[in-house]
Amino acid sequence: MVIKYEPLNRRERIVRLFREAIEAENANDLETAKRKLDEILHESIDEEPEFYFEACFRLAEIFLQEDNYRGAVKCALRGIARAPNENLYRLGFKRLRDVFNIIRDSGKVDDLTRDTGSFFSHVGEDETLRAFVDAMVRAAKGEEIEVEFPIREMNEALSVLKEGP
Repeated sequence: MVIKYEPLNRRERIVRLFREAIEAENANDLETAKRKLDEILHESIDEEPEFYFEACFRLAEIFLQEDNYRGAVKCALRGIARAPNENLYRLGFKRLRDVFNIIRDSGKVDDLTRDTGSFFSHVGEDETLRAFVDAMVRAAKGEEIEVEFPIREMNEALSVLKEGP
């Protein structure tokens, strides 16, 4: 009988890294916090999708603190693209809506209109997500968007960009 302890050790390491990232963020050491969260992303990408999801959104929050709005959106999209279940997928769009609100309130929606290909690289081949990113970019450019998505939270997030400042 072989007992495999590795997943527990991985989970313990990820939890420790989260704690260290939060402590660094609280100490306003954002570079250390980002480095710890990046380690979590690498540790969790294939084995712990819930941790990956949360690390993406913690990293997005740090990018918002640094006024790196594009980075925040990219991280949010990465988390959504790899959400392990429908509940986290929907939650991801709720959190992305909050990111969009901050970007809109900062008057930086036009940041989402530059180098738009990089947004697509974070959503993979999911056609619905790719259509969402396309609508997001068009809304950020001020274009009229007529598309309706099958998930209410997607439409709610997009509506923030449609509203304007």
